[in-house]
Amino acid sequence: MNHVQRLLSAAILSLPSVCAADAVLDWNEVALARVVAARQGPPDGARTLAMVHLAMFEAINAVEHRYAPYAFKGRAPVGASAEAAAAAAASSVLVKLFPDQAPAVEAAYAASVAGIPDGPAKTSGIALGREAGAECLSMREKDGTGGPGIFRPRTAAGMYVVTVLPAATEWPKVKPWFMSGGAQFRPGPPPSLASAEWARDYNEIKNVGAKQSAARSAEQTEAARFWTVVGPPSWNQVVRSLALSKPLALVDNARLFALVNMAATDSFVAVFDAKYAYGFWRPITAIRNADIDGNDATSLDAEWLPLVDTPLHPEYPCAHCISAGAIGEVLEAQFGKGEVPPITMTSPTAPGVTHRWTRISDYVQEVDNARIWGGIHYRNSTQVGEAMGRRIGALAVQNFLKPL
Repeated sequence: MNHVQRLLSAAILSLPSVCAADAVLDWNEVALARVVAARQGPPDGARTLAMVHLAMFEAINAVEHRYAPYAFKGRAPVGASAEAAAAAAASSVLVKLFPDQAPAVEAAYAASVAGIPDGPAKTSGIALGREAGAECLSMREKDGTGGPGIFRPRTAAGMYVVTVLPAATEWPKVKPWFMSGGAQFRPGPPPSLASAEWARDYNEIKNVGAKQSAARSAEQTEAARFWTVVGPPSWNQVVRSLALSKPLALVDNARLFALVNMAATDSFVAVFDAKYAYGFWRPITAIRNADIDGNDATSLDAEWLPLVDTPLHPEYPCAHCISAGAIGEVLEAQFGKGEVPPITMTSPTAPGVTHRWTRISDYVQEVDNARIWGGIHYRNSTQVGEAMGRRIGALAVQNFLKPL
């Protein structure tokens, strides 16, 4: 079992119980549980949540007629049940994506529609939801996920390199939801190794991100471990907390969760495009090889280790930071940039700990800092990643699923 699989297995135990707040929130929990059970990594898990939530939005919105659809042209009969449509849309997507988990999905579906009175409203809602789910599945059938990776390790003839291939090498070519392509927001290159900026970032993470660092506080250590949770479990709790503290109409919740998860998916397309374009070295590599970076302000430590395990893909930019930036931008468009009711979140990688924020930007900033404190990302990379994510989030809310 690899590092991601261990974290996802732990996440199964931390998922909250279904609160029956509304169909969108209920199926958000069902979808998260299926992603965790399938041990989907962050990019593929984000895609699953995006598909489930877009299918629900399209179905509910066909009933409510509040927003421009993403692609769905189906029309709901008068009086169709939006709740039945949501349940049918979500379950249709999940059964197709996870056929081996069909019994669990079908049980959740049966429970979801049991409270809806039988009759034409329920029947037409179910038919509408299945149509929306089928269209969403068809739309993403050939989006590039699961394709062959063509990564070539950099080496010289006859020279040994680590033989485990990096993660998500096909994702730069995955079809985005909002962007024109993976390179739309590609940043400039990371700092020159001869620059003062590189020396600053290098020495900061060497000091504060080391496994046995004396410069890192207990609170910073906790945050670094808290944010080793990956993928949809690392942001959907935040969205749920806000949605529960400021209740929205069903179609508004559907739109919010669709925009968040679609923007998060696009953030992975963008970040892996940049990561594999630049192939920048991680701190553990740089610090153990500082004698070859040509910068007199850095010094080698051949035994240096980070606090948390280094993810298996290039460093620049920060993936956790880009997804948090995209999510933060969407959430601020809905709830504002000022104080909000306390956002609460737990993490399977920090048992017994609850983090709280009263500003969405504080949540985003904690994610950024945690990657430095964990010893896996340089400060410039966190800033660039967040800025990229915010551009993706702004693109989403300004151009898609807009109010009619």
